[in-house]
Amino acid sequence: MFDITKIRADFPILKREVNGKPLVYLDNAATSQTPQQVIDVIVDYYHRLNANIHRGVHTLSQEATDAYEQARIKIQKHFNIAKPQEVILTSGTTHSINLVANGFSSLLKEGDELLVSAMEHHSNIVPWQMLCERTGSVLKVIPMNANGELVMEDFHSLLSEKTRLVFCNHVSNALGTINPIEAIISASHEVGAAVLVDGAQASPHIKADLQALDVDFYTISAHKVCGPTGVGMLYGKEAWLKKLPPYQGGGEMIAEVTFDKTTYADLPHKFEAGTPNICGGIAFGAALDYMNSIGFETISSYEAELLAYATEELLKIEGLKIYGTAANKTSVISFNIDGIHPYDIGTILDKLGIAVRTGHHCAQPIMDFYKIPGTVRASFSFYNTKEEVDVLVAGVERAKNMLL
Repeated sequence: MFDITKIRADFPILKREVNGKPLVYLDNAATSQTPQQVIDVIVDYYHRLNANIHRGVHTLSQEATDAYEQARIKIQKHFNIAKPQEVILTSGTTHSINLVANGFSSLLKEGDELLVSAMEHHSNIVPWQMLCERTGSVLKVIPMNANGELVMEDFHSLLSEKTRLVFCNHVSNALGTINPIEAIISASHEVGAAVLVDGAQASPHIKADLQALDVDFYTISAHKVCGPTGVGMLYGKEAWLKKLPPYQGGGEMIAEVTFDKTTYADLPHKFEAGTPNICGGIAFGAALDYMNSIGFETISSYEAELLAYATEELLKIEGLKIYGTAANKTSVISFNIDGIHPYDIGTILDKLGIAVRTGHHCAQPIMDFYKIPGTVRASFSFYNTKEEVDVLVAGVERAKNMLL
């Protein structure tokens, strides 16, 4: 049974007040909140295990190493990844994407083509632009329509024998659109192109099966799935990871170092230079344990109810327009009210204890497409309630009456 009262009790921050009002946290697409079960793991690490990993013969080092590598196994199993060495622990999605972009610098030539969707986060645009500047490759854009859906006919037209890489988010952070990545991966592979999917926004809502998807690279950040900031995952097929050179040089990523030559460690350590975020990695595994204890089908069903209810209630407000009306989307609503800047709405909502995000959400090309400066984004998680939706709707009504 889905017991929302019990679940909310797991999140200490939901008990606090902001500006004298009970916190209504609706900025989950930016970062999720952390349950006590994960906080306890973080505290336990510093109480009992704090030591560097992979290098020490003493007990603390061995115990910390075991806990860190067990977290890697948890991540592997969660995403149905074939081998643990295909799990590279990074500082997050941005780090993961830059690692791949840097690696492809030596694999591309002038005239090669890269395809990116029109609804990407800046972290899945800028690294590829930099890569094109270095290599002379050409970046082409898969367009979107007014509903916030990719135009798949145009995608197929853009694919060619020159296409080397295709980049697409699994879920749009600004619109909530769930993209048809299965079709994108399959078609890209037919022309010999590799595919990187940004799974950061999908990971709280969808339990991706990476072997079934047959994707070449997949990235997520732990703080989107009730884990800590500063840690994430790059999945890469072993064959691809072996082709890419190391992203950083330093300790841990070497097999042997002399002043004449350095040889590199095997996967995954080849891409994990230096002391990692050990506590973060362990807590990442604990966060996936927590979410799996609730169940992703349960989470998805409950969040779909919240999305439908919030959409219906917000659309009752005269002058409110929702951006991103795809048939297949997660629990994100981006909206504006005619004649009011989204920042002004967000500021008033904050005074009422309601946390939303305003602006372009690091997806400025989407805002340029709609010819708007930004949106108010309310993003819901499984620990939110319909009562909180009512507070949001009342807050937006109040903001509208104050500002018009």
